[in-house]
Amino acid sequence: MKITALAGGIGAAKLLLGLASVMPAEDITIIANTGDDIELFGFRICPDIDTVTYTLAGVINEAAGWGLKGDTFECLGWLSRYGEALWFNLGDRDLATHIFRTNQLRCGRSLSEVTDNIRRSLGVGSTIIPMTDAYIPTRMVTDEGEMQFQEYVVRRRWEPRVCEIRFINIESALHAKGI
Repeated sequence: MKITALAGGIGAAKLLLGLASVMPAEDITIIANTGDDIELFGFRICPDIDTVTYTLAGVINEAAGWGLKGDTFECLGWLSRYGEALWFNLGDRDLATHIFRTNQLRCGRSLSEVTDNIRRSLGVGSTIIPMTDAYIPTRMVTDEGEMQFQEYVVRRRWEPRVCEIRFINIESALHAKGI
């Protein structure tokens, strides 16, 4: 039996880990959410893809539910010295994923290709496909102004009242190959 799962976030990653423990990982295809993606510090960050990948690879920081276990945050400390606002935690080894992804995207590879490379490099047997190769960040229009989804959730902790949700570039986004 083969299964295709739509996934995004910590809960889905845990469900998929359980599923992979009772059936061959190769029989699981995961279509991962990319609406939560953000460009930060010049890097393309795909929180849902990374959480699913890290969880299935057995390297997730289980206490936090995101990032890599045992990661350090020296780079963020230095960014803080330069005056950067540090509301989105990115560990040093986690940054390597974002640096690699961003560089590969700039070299013309699709998000699907890069995601597949990362999951294979981490030994994940299940196929992980982004829902789209397009960058379609979610924007929250609040009573305090418009902000990126991660800023609304992580930095502002769901505080401002939401008036509207916008999916940037959604009209031109096509599903990724393999879906």
